Amino acid sequence: MKKYVLVKQVAMLMIAILLLSFKNDDDTKEWIRINQLGYTPLGVKVAVWGCLSQEKIDEFELVNAIDDKTVFKNKAGKAFGAYGPFKESYRLNFTSFKQTGSFYLKAGKAKSPVFKISSDVYKGTADFALRYMRQQRSGFNPFLKDSCHTTDGYTMYGPMPDSTRIDVWGGWHDASDYLQYVTTSANATYHLLAAYRDFPAVFTDKYLANGIDGTNGIKDVLDEAKWGIDWLLKMHPRADWMFNQLADDRDHQIMRLPNEDKIDYGLGGGKGRPVYFATGKPQGLGKYQNRSTGVASTAGKFVSVFALGAQLYKGKDAQLVQLLQERALSAYSLGVQKPGVCQTAPNRAPYFYEEDNWVDDMELGAAALFQLNGVKKYYNDAWNYSMQEKVTPWMGADTARHYQWYPFHNFGHAELGKKANAKDRAILTDYYKQGILRVAEKASQNAFNRGIPFIWCSNNLTTSFAIQCSLYARLTNDKSFAELEQANFDWLLGCNPWGTSMVYGLPGNGDTPKNPHSAFTQQHDFPIDGGLVDGPVYGTIYKGLKGIKLYQRDDYAVFQSDLAVYHDDYGDYSTNEPTMDGTASLIYLLAAKEQGAQEEFLRKK
Repeated sequence: MKKYVLVKQVAMLMIAILLLSFKNDDDTKEWIRINQLGYTPLGVKVAVWGCLSQEKIDEFELVNAIDDKTVFKNKAGKAFGAYGPFKESYRLNFTSFKQTGSFYLKAGKAKSPVFKISSDVYKGTADFALRYMRQQRSGFNPFLKDSCHTTDGYTMYGPMPDSTRIDVWGGWHDASDYLQYVTTSANATYHLLAAYRDFPAVFTDKYLANGIDGTNGIKDVLDEAKWGIDWLLKMHPRADWMFNQLADDRDHQIMRLPNEDKIDYGLGGGKGRPVYFATGKPQGLGKYQNRSTGVASTAGKFVSVFALGAQLYKGKDAQLVQLLQERALSAYSLGVQKPGVCQTAPNRAPYFYEEDNWVDDMELGAAALFQLNGVKKYYNDAWNYSMQEKVTPWMGADTARHYQWYPFHNFGHAELGKKANAKDRAILTDYYKQGILRVAEKASQNAFNRGIPFIWCSNNLTTSFAIQCSLYARLTNDKSFAELEQANFDWLLGCNPWGTSMVYGLPGNGDTPKNPHSAFTQQHDFPIDGGLVDGPVYGTIYKGLKGIKLYQRDDYAVFQSDLAVYHDDYGDYSTNEPTMDGTASLIYLLAAKEQGAQEEFLRKK
């Protein structure tokens, strides 16, 4: 009998231990977040461990994925505490490990996905993201192999009679809707031109100028930039005419493919869309209006594209160079005549791009003109503009209105710095440093090194900030912010609380968006390769937006928090809608990373 009682007590103890272990599994959820693309051998390599309870870890291991042997151990280091859904978190730094291969990380009860350490982890990624730009083309769409919006457009607010017909077909659709803005299109075109200028070796030639498969002896990134230039020339067709926007939010009535667009803007379904003349005054044909005060924000963007384009086409197309020079100068003149912001025009909803700064655009435009023609006046102008906005205002701030400070980083300081003497260059790069330090202070308080506000299009800000860090490092050779730059890059590729890449289809075998807010995927399951989605927003923003409805189970539900939410769901246009301009910025960043990896490989040899 005693033996029976003893056996029974042991059995009950075993059951209790077993139940306790299950209880611990329920309470202790742990994950390791990584850059799913992988890491370069000599680059910064940091993953993040997060836990839904307040567990602690002392160390972590790097394991060879081929034979499951531990190849590296390190202390977990500082506990960063709660962030988003996690109650405890650590940065797992394995930068000192420089071997190549396939690996995974182990810490506490968590195990990361397998990832590569190799010099080629970023190879081809910039070209991959170009797929999204071609898919966004208006006029002729090479993905659909069909035309769209060929009857655009009719004028509004111009010196000519309203509804005057002009030819403005072409360019790119802005996001998953089909609006087209000079603001975003010019910024995107500039990024593509700059990517071609700064990192030509990483791009290939596999498409014709119209985006169809084939080779034409021109890098695809330059073909794509030229598509943007051609549309911008139509939007600034003569010295005293400048248009700001094509179509408006009447577009939002129904999701459909662009070649099936029958939205009626007053002339009959699909018969043309309004093109807004840049007047420098508030505009809006419906219930809502913007708060425009001038045209310089748009004019400066025109200038930077045309002046850089003229530099890059020298020796290739004299007629185009002449035209671009003329339009650059006329746009600059209009910007000087009407300083201020030229915001996008709303109609049925209160949402528009509330750009509140313009001296950054004029600085970049003037710097590009100085690079083009060497006239000292433009250097002096750019210098004066640079002192009026030393730091892009969102850096270090907790919030901002939609596109309030745009572009999200100012290329102007770098472009002017390239032509400046050592003293002036130091001043300009210090402006960059001030902005980086403001973000770095916030980033130092969490394991993700996250200092970017979760406002709408937070991924675009993240991309821009990483570019600013890269520009600063290249101009100064100061690598102090390499880990912060890499953390922002890693965030976009999966090292974030949700553990997902924010780029559709990148990497191909990774956890990436599957249900973005896009008619291509929602209606036809067409892939939108390379599209950078908006990214997480504050929980307060998400709860306050109109018309959001989730259509599927939220696979990331456990990772949502009051701090920030992200949904891979067609119904969430605030966090999962890809944007053309954000993707163009990402192309620049991916190209910079790929070239950096190539240079690292050569140094290693």
